[in-house]
Amino acid sequence: MKQYETMYILKSTLDEAAKAGLMEELHAIITNHGGNIEKVDDWGLRDFAYRIDDMTKGYYVVINYSVNVEGLNEFDRLTRINADVVRTMTICADEKKGN
Repeated sequence: MKQYETMYILKSTLDEAAKAGLMEELHAIITNHGGNIEKVDDWGLRDFAYRIDDMTKGYYVVINYSVNVEGLNEFDRLTRINADVVRTMTICADEKKGN
């Protein structure tokens, strides 16, 4: 399993309970595929640099985890079709460290 870092942005219209539930649901995708989440960094509500679909703010979350390719692909697929996820970006943390 490789190490990954993903930043995702959730809609600012979500209340705290919905946001927490969605984060738990997204993280469960990784753990259900045998992955392990090492760190969750909730940056909170932040302004966008530019408008995205008439939105100016969103909840930023950064997670560090290890998972197999199937789990990563499923996480990517499900975040793309979830209407409450505005954007995602994933990098391979192994490559970031120069390994």
